[in-house]
Amino acid sequence: MPFFDAFTAAASQQAASPAFWLIGGLTVFVIAASKGAFGGGAASLGVPMLSLFMDPIGAAIVVAPLVSLMDMFTLRTFGPSSWSKPDLRVLMPGLLLGLAVGWLAFEWIDPRFVALMIGTISLAFALHWFWKRHRKVVLDAMPIRAAWAFVAGAVSGFTTFVAHSGGPPVAMYLMRRSLGKTLFVGTTAAFFTIGNLLKLGPYAILMAGRPDALAGALLYAPIVPFGVWLGLRIHHRLSYDGVMLATNALLIVGGARLIWQAIGSLLP
Repeated sequence: MPFFDAFTAAASQQAASPAFWLIGGLTVFVIAASKGAFGGGAASLGVPMLSLFMDPIGAAIVVAPLVSLMDMFTLRTFGPSSWSKPDLRVLMPGLLLGLAVGWLAFEWIDPRFVALMIGTISLAFALHWFWKRHRKVVLDAMPIRAAWAFVAGAVSGFTTFVAHSGGPPVAMYLMRRSLGKTLFVGTTAAFFTIGNLLKLGPYAILMAGRPDALAGALLYAPIVPFGVWLGLRIHHRLSYDGVMLATNALLIVGGARLIWQAIGSLLP
């Protein structure tokens, strides 16, 4: 079937599907709101939630252009003055390596194992953060550590390419840096803007064979600005502690969802 005919048929089928709008539309809205409020954090929900009514590879292809569109709206508020440029300089080399490895491995790697790994790390980190908060343990701000930043950037680049789950590694690193609310969100937003733009080329190649994924992304696109707008309003109302609370809560929800999805699909 010609690409345009397949695209039209898929768009018609998706537009008539209640699950496509109720589950997928709400998921896209939540991801966009988290982008505006916290710089990210909920993108890991995209693939497992959309996989409820499409295959995981198709879900990943749908999410890729949407998160880039979210970044464009987010950066209108979190411009260069809200970026920690020294941190970005040490994070970016790892990001580039992780994206390259993710692209090379995308065709054969099982995203369920990636989801299980990143979900476990996210859950453990967030629960430990809440435990320290409950015990009123105060940690000094960590200085820039190039080796740690490189690893965080590489893991984030790899997981964001194969499963759009790159938020936790960077969040863990930047939270230890104690940058402040807007600097934390702005640096996260800048990091993923660059990463998501770099993903678009490889994902465009993948999308050329998936007209259904292109149709899904275009249908969801109008939801993005409304979600980001709500997230920005939330951001301005929250304290730094509130942002950290919400970020770690998202890590728990996203991590648990990834673990549940991965184990459920791996078990016979």
